[in-house]
Amino acid sequence: MSVKIQCKCGSLQGEIIEPELASRCLCYCRDCQAFAHHLKCGDVVLDGAGGTEVVQTNPANLRFTKGAIHLRCLRLSEKGLLRWYATCCNSPIGNTPASIAMPFVGLVHTCVSVLPVAQEHPLGRIQGVVNTGGATSDPKPKSKGMPWYLFKVVGMMLKARINGSYKRSPFFDPNSGTPTTKPIVLSDSERATAYAKK
Repeated sequence: MSVKIQCKCGSLQGEIIEPELASRCLCYCRDCQAFAHHLKCGDVVLDGAGGTEVVQTNPANLRFTKGAIHLRCLRLSEKGLLRWYATCCNSPIGNTPASIAMPFVGLVHTCVSVLPVAQEHPLGRIQGVVNTGGATSDPKPKSKGMPWYLFKVVGMMLKARINGSYKRSPFFDPNSGTPTTKPIVLSDSERATAYAKK
């Protein structure tokens, strides 16, 4: 059974085809915080300590079924991750490396549809808490699951490289290997503003 994803207004929709291949973690890095603040949705995306819940999977496990024309990406810096969002309502969608050869996407939790709270989360429990040095709370959350987290992510990417599924990404052209839309790099002032917010 697939898990639906969509932007806030519903113009962009898709699904995680095999949810059992995905995993959940909390990331407290300042880059994820800056991304949310730049899109003016930090109050919705970030938890009380500045964490973003991320659903990690192989991009081949994701497909957009409606409104992919709204998908764009930005970079916080010239060499930063590609951070994808929906232009229709400025909803964050997820983060990918800048190369199709590194098959990984971290979907921002606000675009992932879940079952009611009373039922079990379709993607399982949160299995990693990472980059806690960037948390905004005092005391900061404790890291957990880092060895497992790295092992699973690296294993997922290696498997995709071996079986060729890395070429099936909704974020990259399969022939040229370039992003489906040209990344926008934040200006110095935009970046400073995004990082300044807490």
